[in-house]
Amino acid sequence: MTVYSMTGFGKGEAAGSSYTLTTEIKTVNNRFKDFKFRMSSLFNPIEIELRSKLENEFKRGSFDISVSYKKTEKSVAEFNVDAKKVEAYLELMKPVFERNNLELKISPVEFLRNDFSREEDTSREKEMEVLAKESFDLAINALKASRSAEGSKLVSKLLEHLSLYEKSLHEVEKLKNLYPEMIKDKLTQKLSEKLKDIKIDESRFLQEVVYYLEKLEIDEEITRARIHVGKLKNVLQSSGEIGRQIDFLLQELGRETNTMGSKSAHPEISSNVVEMKVQLEKIREQALNLE
Repeated sequence: MTVYSMTGFGKGEAAGSSYTLTTEIKTVNNRFKDFKFRMSSLFNPIEIELRSKLENEFKRGSFDISVSYKKTEKSVAEFNVDAKKVEAYLELMKPVFERNNLELKISPVEFLRNDFSREEDTSREKEMEVLAKESFDLAINALKASRSAEGSKLVSKLLEHLSLYEKSLHEVEKLKNLYPEMIKDKLTQKLSEKLKDIKIDESRFLQEVVYYLEKLEIDEEITRARIHVGKLKNVLQSSGEIGRQIDFLLQELGRETNTMGSKSAHPEISSNVVEMKVQLEKIREQALNLE
């Protein structure tokens, strides 16, 4: 069973002869897919390919992607001076100094400026593109592992909240049998107060009580709630994209729970219904992070 959270982090590094490429991908929840790349324009030619990899691997989420590079220690230690540029500069300046009877004195350090650096050849660019793709694949694998671990933790928490919902639902089911007697006593008391001197037809009165109670029965709501709880458990123990399924089932559970609360005036039932609503809201909030 693999359920993915939309929250995660993945990092990948790939080292070549001259450069080390690092890719970092951070993700948070989003109803759709959103990609934000932060990288050198050097990698623009492969951005579509990198985006396609994410499209194929993930269903939803907001992705913040950073691709950076640095020269390897060996490459940094090497002088990057272009001898031809130095020679051309000296050939250009030497006649000028001779015509003006000036002595040409130049420190070798001056040739370490960028003006005298070798141009990066296309093979270096190709190497960096290859390394970028390699580090990107490693970051994706790390991100999938991270989102899977977070998903497992989330599912465990959701099942805990669902168990608490079921516990309160069970209490409601037990208390509902006490409800008819409470309503009968309440109506009897009210009628006795209002109609002190009028004899009440017991049979007719009981018929009215039964009719009234039928309108307040919550058996169907309890049955449907249990069905939805069972479906929600199955979804949480499945794999793939389950966020939208959970959202639908929570709407159904919320509807049945609200109806139980509106029909019942029993204080203990009302108290348990409030607790059920609290657990549903906690499930809803945390389920937003599931893919």
